[in-house]
Amino acid sequence: MTAPADDGLVRCPWPLETQLYREYHDYEWGRPLHGDDALFERLCLEAFQSGLSWLTILRKRPAFRAAFAEFSIERVAEFGDADIARLMADAGIVRNRRKIEAAIANARVALHLDTSLDQLLWSFAPPPRPRPRTGADVPASTPESVALAKELKRRGFRFVGPTTAYALMQATGMVDDHLADCWVGSDLSGTCRPVTF
Repeated sequence: MTAPADDGLVRCPWPLETQLYREYHDYEWGRPLHGDDALFERLCLEAFQSGLSWLTILRKRPAFRAAFAEFSIERVAEFGDADIARLMADAGIVRNRRKIEAAIANARVALHLDTSLDQLLWSFAPPPRPRPRTGADVPASTPESVALAKELKRRGFRFVGPTTAYALMQATGMVDDHLADCWVGSDLSGTCRPVTF
């Protein structure tokens, strides 16, 4: 159990260091998210986060959105060498060539799926389970995230291993890993209120 924050609400311990993190935890993380472009954004950002803190990605998200055409799958799929050079010169984002190229390649794969990206990702959502009691009860990956990563790789997606796939599941509400005593989560079926930057 974690102590209440200064507003009197008990939260998971990880978002307490900044207001930005707190708002993301309270209004986005773990809430069901749908829509191909919205899920593509999360897929990309989870891949860019690999090896970095999620707070770094949240702080850079406005720049990522501007640089990647608001994560429109159709528009990112059209990016070419000039766009890669532009992105590599953009100090507002994470300038990792492999991750940038993966985002573009993933947009091209997503554009030509035989189903929607939304349907594909959510088809791996596990059945509801009890919320974890402590952070130690939260897994880094699950059989479902292993299966999702394997299927995404089979279809040609890059930079989405089982751990990244599970982080995506957590972030988009496919699983509810808010701790049992966290005030968020009693009704995660409501509309997600995006964090305002």
